[in-house]
Amino acid sequence: MSEPPENGVDSDSAAANEVMTPAMRLLELQSRHRALDSKIAELHGYPYQNQILLQRLKKEKLRLKDAIERLKDDMIPDLNA
Repeated sequence: MSEPPENGVDSDSAAANEVMTPAMRLLELQSRHRALDSKIAELHGYPYQNQILLQRLKKEKLRLKDAIERLKDDMIPDLNA
């Protein structure tokens, strides 16, 4: 039998309930962007087999890039304020 967690809460569920800071969110988005970039580069080796998937991945990568830029802009304080 497995032992119960020390504080009564499983460490995985505690991490899932953790509030993400903007910096953590930025790192997650950048990681997903890099993963898509490598997947797209891999699919370019077989361009005629996966055109629809390739287009979807490129759109997702652009969406992530926009989200990253918005988050970076939100993190930088407004100088005119």
